[in-house]
Amino acid sequence: MPDLMVMRPHKLRSYGALEPFNAEPPRQALVSSYVTPTELFYKRNHGPIPVVDDIERYSVSIIGLIDKPKELFMKDILNLPKYNVTATLQCAGNRRTAMSKTRTVKGVGWDVSALGNAIWGGAKLADVLELVGIPKFTSVTPAGGKHVEFVSVDKCKEENGGPYKASIPLIQATNPEADVLLAYEMNGETLNRDHGYPLRVVVPGVIGARSVKWLDTINIDSQVCQGFFMQKDYKMFPPSVDWDNIDWSTRRPQMDFPVQSAICSLEDVNVGRNGKLAIKGYAVSGGGRGIERVDISTDGGKTWKEASRYQNSGTTYIADDEKSDKWAWVLFEAEADVHSNTVIVAKAVDTAANVQPEKVEDIWNLRGILNTSWHRVHVQVRHSSM
Repeated sequence: MPDLMVMRPHKLRSYGALEPFNAEPPRQALVSSYVTPTELFYKRNHGPIPVVDDIERYSVSIIGLIDKPKELFMKDILNLPKYNVTATLQCAGNRRTAMSKTRTVKGVGWDVSALGNAIWGGAKLADVLELVGIPKFTSVTPAGGKHVEFVSVDKCKEENGGPYKASIPLIQATNPEADVLLAYEMNGETLNRDHGYPLRVVVPGVIGARSVKWLDTINIDSQVCQGFFMQKDYKMFPPSVDWDNIDWSTRRPQMDFPVQSAICSLEDVNVGRNGKLAIKGYAVSGGGRGIERVDISTDGGKTWKEASRYQNSGTTYIADDEKSDKWAWVLFEAEADVHSNTVIVAKAVDTAANVQPEKVEDIWNLRGILNTSWHRVHVQVRHSSM
């Protein structure tokens, strides 16, 4: 069952204990702007937030299956070309609470706001790896390195007190068009502690668990990271698998997130007068795939109409256009004329024609990840007695 939800002065809803601290903004606040303000950006942690206060001595070690290991200080990172990448990060457990209503799942009881869209500033990982002799577009080093493991400063119980870690394929890390960053800025300001100060990884288009915060070490390895969160968590299992028959080795670590959308201008249950109703929300897909359309139904899924889509206000969004942010969400708007109790539904389609599944039961899994089923909200009309 979801953990206790508590309102905090910082406008985020937090879950469970203060450590690890996990929180998300109210859904209506989430879509109030295309770029999510830092104070409204969801927070996901697996252990206590570390303190890195000696920036002069802080460094990142690059080790593993390479010819020349190197220790990089912040000044070395800052000397590389800086890039700004607008990218949406999403927790794999976003919308877990809705999935738990079908059958109980294990994990933080997220609503629909465990994601955010920010402008990340930093050095491209492809440029960083060139400093240790790995050319761009390399898939394997001469010594056999095929994966890039990111090791954090923070410690978590799942690693028996060791550091949080995750990995991505080397070919992704060395591809400058993949826009993987070692980020030191968020929305034009220095990263704060909650989001990984002084340096974090940002892997666009991939579940947030791979964008490691508080970076300590980059390890070039021959195999996928063997850490807990790559091997015994964040994997997609069918509904038939439970905690008694699970075999973690039968599934690959989840990387790209599927096409997703949610209505944010309305709560799960809404009571109001009949008439015009604004429907607003977000849609996003992983792997750099754009959003081809967002379909809205005001009769529970019997009939549909297309919502308008935008990123920057006043600019028409065109999927895969060079002016569009390929790693970022799309906001949508529609209007409904509601005169009786109904269910409003949203579903998105990405540029690869992937569409959200209709029923959460079909994608239920014991960890409650990747709930991308149609998003439904209920509207109850209260007729005036006048």
